[in-house]
Amino acid sequence: MLIRPKAGILDPQGQAVERALPALGFGGVSHVHVGRLVELDVEDASRLPEMCEQLLANPLIEDFEIEQPDDVPQHQDAGPDALRG
Repeated sequence: MLIRPKAGILDPQGQAVERALPALGFGGVSHVHVGRLVELDVEDASRLPEMCEQLLANPLIEDFEIEQPDDVPQHQDAGPDALRG
């Protein structure tokens, strides 16, 4: 599940990242939002929305998106050498 702040909701973590990137030499970045990824194995995937609404996400300030394993792209290493050729 991908959990993100709803549009129009203050995202201080996203704002901090947006301010820090240019200081590190990464210009041209805007509209940064920081969310979280929750991975879990469940017997009944039809109950995932209920799990999100009751515990995993705050429906007042967050949106969530459920991805099935077939929808998820291959794992991408985000280590320091991930973008090097």
